Amino acid sequence: MDFKRNAGILLHVTSLPSPHGVGTLGTTAYEFIDWMEKAGLSIWQVLPLVPTNYGDSPYQSVSSTALNYYLIDFDILHKKGLLKKKDYETRRFGDYAGKVNYSLLFTEKTKVLRLAFDKFEKKDPEFISFEAKGEYRDFAVFMTIKAMHEYHPWNLWDKKYQSYSKELEEEILTKHKEDYLFWIWTQYEFLDEWNKLHTYAKIKGIEIMGDMPLYVAYDSVEVWKHPELFVLTEDKEPKLVAGCPPDCFTEDGQLWGNPVYDWSYMKKTNYAWWNERIQKAFGLYDILRIDHFRGFAQYYAIPYGLPNARIGEWMDGPKFDLFKDKLDYRIVAEDLGFIDDDVRTLLKQTKYPGMKILEFAFDGSKDNEHKPSNYKENYIVYTGTHDNMPLYQYILDLGPNALDTFLIDLKEECNKLKVEMNQGSYEAVTETVVELAFASIANTCIIPVQDMLALDGSSRMNLPATVSTSNWSYRVLKNQLSDKLATRIKNYIVKYNRTR
Repeated sequence: MDFKRNAGILLHVTSLPSPHGVGTLGTTAYEFIDWMEKAGLSIWQVLPLVPTNYGDSPYQSVSSTALNYYLIDFDILHKKGLLKKKDYETRRFGDYAGKVNYSLLFTEKTKVLRLAFDKFEKKDPEFISFEAKGEYRDFAVFMTIKAMHEYHPWNLWDKKYQSYSKELEEEILTKHKEDYLFWIWTQYEFLDEWNKLHTYAKIKGIEIMGDMPLYVAYDSVEVWKHPELFVLTEDKEPKLVAGCPPDCFTEDGQLWGNPVYDWSYMKKTNYAWWNERIQKAFGLYDILRIDHFRGFAQYYAIPYGLPNARIGEWMDGPKFDLFKDKLDYRIVAEDLGFIDDDVRTLLKQTKYPGMKILEFAFDGSKDNEHKPSNYKENYIVYTGTHDNMPLYQYILDLGPNALDTFLIDLKEECNKLKVEMNQGSYEAVTETVVELAFASIANTCIIPVQDMLALDGSSRMNLPATVSTSNWSYRVLKNQLSDKLATRIKNYIVKYNRTR
């Protein structure tokens, strides 16, 4: 994959400004693309667009391929004649423009979408054709039953519904047809809005980089309907779950709890499920980042039921076998964490670009692979990811010795890359690190919006291995995406030859 020298921004759709509680695919998304064009940016990186479930994480979804109906825009539905302004403008979706209130979204957004669906013409030929393709049927059947059970996980449903069968599906399609069609419509409407937005981005010279989680949630349509894809007991309980072993950051490791794949079964099917999943993703995005890419080389499996990730073992994934026919795909490998020779071999075989993180770079070690002077071109450099503490707060939290090391290292890297170092304030140091990313040899430079704005820890997108209303809820304020910021970024882009 050949990435030209360019730059982008990391901002999830939910984090966009909007008047109705969460970022959507409406006006402010178009305005954000306009702002990106003004700043000279050419890649918009988003997080997974799948529906969120327990903990509001896009990495724990009820479906690996369905689309998040929270992102459907009310004003667009109003223009289509499906909503009156009073249907949504009188409702409360949150109290603060800088945070998503998922609790209110859960109770209020679906009610408004139902009102729109009631007015929608179900006999529209395009909609009938969309439903007939069956692409989102599994999701719609699953969500219909889930709603019948007050959205509880499938393993807590009435016994009759806990196992998929063709007969059960037919019963849902006939006895609960209106509810089923509602969930189909959410996908139909999302795709209509998304495809128009994506086309607009292309016209403006902006590509969208999507994100694919490695794993699916236990409470997902895939585990419910296709238990054969996972390492489960006869009762469909996990035998092994995913996570990360203990390291210098977490003494208990990270217990994610996702069921792990039965890779031997998947190999027998020539990886049909994965092939379809990746193809669908490229129907939405121009570039695809695959999260926890190292799990395809080896993955860490923990016996189900343990309280933490201290006890587990590394097991072989599919390695190159899964990707041998995908070498021309524009895939980015999230290769962070514990990297061994197996992972390095897989990256070399696929030639997919890996990621470098400047927040990890300035520790005093000359061999640190995150230092810009150690890069090769085929990397994507970030100041941080959605899982990192925003850079400004990270620097602020460094102890005296670590801060001295950070600044000495930073100055040395700035000298090597001919970047003027400004350490007059923590904001200035943050700006210097951002500029260093633009100056690096890495083909692509992507900066989270929090780091472009030098925001503190309250803007953190996610603290891994925790469930909190602070996670996934950050939103940028409209006035923060200023002309002044766009000019500063454009200057970096011109100066370091990252023009579109």
